[in-house]
Amino acid sequence: MIELSRNISDYILNTFGEDYYKQYVNYIATNPNYFVRLNRYDNSEELISSLKNYGIKLQKIPFVPFGYKILEGSDVIGKTLEFALGKYYIQSLSSMIPALILSPKKEDVTLDLCAAPGSKSTQLSEIMENKGTLCANEISINRLKSLVHNFDKINAVNAGTIQHKGEMLSKVFENHFDKILVDAPCSALGIVQKKGEVSNWWNINQVSKIAQMQLKLLISAIKMTKVGGEIVYSTCTLTIEENEFVINKALEKYPVEILDIELPVVSYPGICEYENFKLDKRVEKCRRIIPWEINSEGFFIAKLKKVAKTETTVKSNIKNSNIKLLNSKNNEIKNYISHINQRFGIPIEILSNYKYLLKGKDIFFVNSKWSSTNLSVFVRIGIQFGNIDKRDFAHIHTQAAQHFSDYISNNVIEINNIADLKTYFSGGIIKSLDCSKGQVVVKYKNYTLGAGVCSDSGIKSQFPRALRTGNIIFT
Repeated sequence: MIELSRNISDYILNTFGEDYYKQYVNYIATNPNYFVRLNRYDNSEELISSLKNYGIKLQKIPFVPFGYKILEGSDVIGKTLEFALGKYYIQSLSSMIPALILSPKKEDVTLDLCAAPGSKSTQLSEIMENKGTLCANEISINRLKSLVHNFDKINAVNAGTIQHKGEMLSKVFENHFDKILVDAPCSALGIVQKKGEVSNWWNINQVSKIAQMQLKLLISAIKMTKVGGEIVYSTCTLTIEENEFVINKALEKYPVEILDIELPVVSYPGICEYENFKLDKRVEKCRRIIPWEINSEGFFIAKLKKVAKTETTVKSNIKNSNIKLLNSKNNEIKNYISHINQRFGIPIEILSNYKYLLKGKDIFFVNSKWSSTNLSVFVRIGIQFGNIDKRDFAHIHTQAAQHFSDYISNNVIEINNIADLKTYFSGGIIKSLDCSKGQVVVKYKNYTLGAGVCSDSGIKSQFPRALRTGNIIFT
């Protein structure tokens, strides 16, 4: 059982009253519900049917696209083959809502300012139909690795990742983005049910420090947004200092207005009176999600629109980029594309819908509409297309094999037993199948697993080490 600290108990009681406090205490004493977001590119009915083989039973969440509650099997939901292949993402119901409210289109230039581990970034990528320009920023290198890992699992060819201080990123991009999500780091009072350790450090002084950073992040986002562009600010905490106060300060000093929003779950207006403070009445347009009302996490969400230009800021001293995004006809890339076309039959006209990036012996690719004014700020653009061997010949990468699955017609090997499946996912050599020498694409049932290499020894798996897991339950 989670024991609330006196600091949290006093804050909840004094701010929201005794009845709210009792419900809060009762709620965090219960077991959390778990939810998943299905990958919209896959057949939901087939996926749900496949998950039943693991004892997983899902229930559709009304008005939340691809959102499902886990009724049975939460203990194995992160151990399936389908999870390893990015067919769904484990994510709380409340966490799915900010990206839905931002609702970027495939033509938009979109930024997730505080992106890791990637719950909302991967959701934004899918909402944009894996097209357009999605930029995802994260300052922590360890959390950045998680973000890249999750982009790789869903083969996000519309995403570029940045490692930069979010509050300083406006010195790189100014009046640039159509849509920005600021899911700000917070004091986490909305998720204590899952993270009881919050009680160990939570105090009002820490809240004040966090709120200062949140305001800086929101101001940075405002400066980076185009006039007419939109920002969603969200947190998973309940404090007024980190929510309404931050929005109120932005309204006082910056050219933004709050938009009316309608959430797909029960929610309540923002709070405009607190102790001796009276906030701008427009703050009522913000929305609060109370955790026990929807049996998920507590959240705060506000949607802002930028109505005039912000003052020009001093630009960061970032070196001019030597990174080049190449189209498929560029002399530096066209032969490599031809190699993949000839080996696997992927039509040239399909491969022409992407831009390519050479990085040493690795080739990355991103959708053709992806663009940015400053490429040097990105640590990764798109996903891996292939690599170049000593003969200057290109080999397809597992991610590209998965992405182009529907177009691959040559050199496909089907495996049909669990033993070979386990061997492939462990990076081993499948010795039970014969094939002509060279690279192949490996499939299992309806799933494209990735690349492999045929030799006299068998088929050597080329499933990326970073995506391998020993926790898969094979059925």
